[in-house]
Order: sequence, then structure tokens, then C-alpha cells
Amino acid sequence: MTDKDLLGRHQAVLPDWLALYYQDPLEITHGEGRYVWDAAGTRYLDFFGGILTTMTAHALPEVTKAVSEQAGRIIHSSTLYLNRPMVELAERVAQLSGVPDARVFFTTSGTEANDTALMLATTYRRSNTILAMRNSYHGRSFSAVGITGNRGWSPTSLSPLQTLYVHGGVRTRGPYASLGDDEFIAACVDDLKDLLGHTRPPAALIAEPVQGVGGFTSPPDGLYAAFREVLAEHGILWIADEVQTGWGRTGDHFWGWQAHDRNGPPDLLTFAKGIGNGMSIGGVVARAEIMNCLDANSISTFGGTQVTMAAGLANLTYLLEHDLQGNARRVGGLLIERLRAVAAQVPGVREVRGRGLMIGVELTRPGTDQADPDAASAVLEAAREGGLLLGKGGGHNTSALRIAPPLSLTVAEAEEGAAILENALRSIR
Repeated sequence: MTDKDLLGRHQAVLPDWLALYYQDPLEITHGEGRYVWDAAGTRYLDFFGGILTTMTAHALPEVTKAVSEQAGRIIHSSTLYLNRPMVELAERVAQLSGVPDARVFFTTSGTEANDTALMLATTYRRSNTILAMRNSYHGRSFSAVGITGNRGWSPTSLSPLQTLYVHGGVRTRGPYASLGDDEFIAACVDDLKDLLGHTRPPAALIAEPVQGVGGFTSPPDGLYAAFREVLAEHGILWIADEVQTGWGRTGDHFWGWQAHDRNGPPDLLTFAKGIGNGMSIGGVVARAEIMNCLDANSISTFGGTQVTMAAGLANLTYLLEHDLQGNARRVGGLLIERLRAVAAQVPGVREVRGRGLMIGVELTRPGTDQADPDAASAVLEAAREGGLLLGKGGGHNTSALRIAPPLSLTVAEAEEGAAILENALRSIR
């Protein structure tokens, strides 16, 4: 069966809004390390990792073995029974999170993790008002869509929450872009203070330390620490959405919130994606008094299931023992500098940004700040032709390339991908 045949079947039974990359969508059949192969046998260097989910490597033997061995014993029993792998992974996540007196609840996705965090925060605070960042993305559930500040991923304005959007998630656009870092933070803090003077007390601020779907944008280090001082005066909780930034991807830190840690860790932390290396794991970490605030029964049928927990334990162990955070810092730093050198010679590249192996390349119409989604699509196609898979994102319009390979990326592979991307970028001149 050809990809065209499979595409026809896909379109006949799946929703029209289920996006597919590329004019001729491809079927990925297998992978190894940082590479994947399609149904025709073509090999690609994977710089997107299943949307930042294949965090360590494709077909990592340690994870594959753990999944196989656990599946041979028992795959699933639900949270109604004691579950050793779930307890063991929860212990490790709680210790790594930095959240004091931490409790961990496992879900099956980042969307569900954020949904749970919102339920906890609004219940604890007895408020359904949420502060969120402009250009943000937090998932596709009804409540998560309601706090998403990115029009391209917000299919409805209906929501169980009242959402108020705060400045600061995008450093190089918006009314404060021309300010220096300290002045930028001060202006965003003043905006937050003003906003809080016009509303009933919110439950929480939810923020991605680096905005993922928004195109890998971020504020200056310390912004959320400065916000925290204001939030604390009002008893407002801070939810750090670490679905894309967690587990060392940014290189400099294990968690994205640690770039904003002057006033301590967040009250709640959500995670997903990379911890399972492709297996479906999400979760929430919160202080015990917040996690335990629910006054009704709750369980998770599939969150914490044994086979995914086994994968998470093996993957986390591999990541820590092989210092993949350090590798992300070293190899990511080289890759960013290499791409910035290329960008200086391509008029359509507005900015190369990011940290570690979380890199955004924003494309605009040359000589302007106007987003160029057609150019982003063209580069995506050209990179594929060269043997490289990338992602896309960005606010206002999808014009940022998203680069997030597995954290075990080698220097040689980084150079290989940069050379392919250079040729793809030069093709749009």
C-alpha cells in the first residue's frame, strides 16, 4: 500500500482538522537513535522527535526492554490497586521536581496534566479565574483550550474558566519588545499589577517557561520570579507547564522554571512528552495541601499504568546516567550558533532563538516583521527533501521552525541537520 492509499483512508475516517505535515504526508515505519525511516525506506534525521516526545532516542534498548519485560508480567490494573512502578517513578519525579512536600498524579498526556492542574488550582482557591500568557498553548481539552493564548490552536471561545492574558511570554514582539531585559520585566510586572486591580482574585497563573507551540519563545530569565512576588501578595498559585521544557531539554536547567527560581519553585508543575520517550505519560506535581484539596473520589484508569511507568523509569534513568541535559547544553549551543551564522545570510530569517535542544527559527517577509507562513512551509518541504524532519509553530501565524531532536544528538548529527537546514533556508531567498 502506498502513502497515497493510506492518506485516502486517513481522510475517510479521521477528522478534517487532524493536521498532517507535508504536501505528500509520510508514514514513519521505524526509527533508531536520531533517525527514522518512511514506508518507502527513505531515512530522515529527526529534529522534531514526535513533537518533543522521543526525548532520548528512537528504539532505545533500555526502554524497549523495560516495556517488553513489564508487558510480559502485567500491562495495566488502574490506580485502584497498589502499583510498584508508579510509586517508584512518583518518588523520583517528586524528588527531582523541587516542589516541597510533593505529591504526584499521573495522567496520559500533557493536556490531561494541565486540565488536572487547573482543577486543583481552582478548587484550592475557590476561583475560576486563570491568568495565562499571550501566545501560550496548554492542550486540546475544553479547559486547556480556554486558557490557550494562540488563536491558531483555539477552536472555541467557550470555556468553564475566565481567562486573563498577561504580557511577557514573547521577548521580541509586542509593546515592550524595544526595552532592555530589566525594563521589559518591570513593564510586564506593572502590567500584571494593573490587571489584578481590575479583576476578582485569580486562582493561578499558568505559564510555559519556553512557549512550545508558540514558536520556542521565552521571556528574560527571572520574569516569573518577579511575577511570583506579585502573585504571592494575592495568594495566587503559579503553575509551571513543563510539558515541553522539562527533563533537561533546555540544557541550562532540568526544569524551565529554574531560570526563574529566585522566589522558589512553582506551586504546581505539569509534565508529559519526553518522560515516556514515546509512551503516553503525563502528570502533575503539587504541594500536598494543594494536591489533597479535592473532597470527592478520583482515580485514573490509564494514568500510571504499569507498562508506561516502566518505560518512564528506564528512560529517566538513562537520561540521568548519560547526562543528556549536559549534552543538550553542549550540542544545542553549537547548533544555535551554527544556525545564527546561517541566518545572518538569509534575509527571511528574523531570529534564531532558544536554549539547549529547543530552538526556534522565525521566518518573516524580508525587511519586515510580517510572518511568512508560506516560507515556513516551503522550508519544511525542502528540509524533508534533504532528509531532515522539522516542526512548525508560532503566534499570530505559523512562521517559526521548531527544532527539538532527541537529547542524545551527536555533534556530527547536529552538523548534518544544520547543513540540510541551511540549504532549505537558502532555497527561499
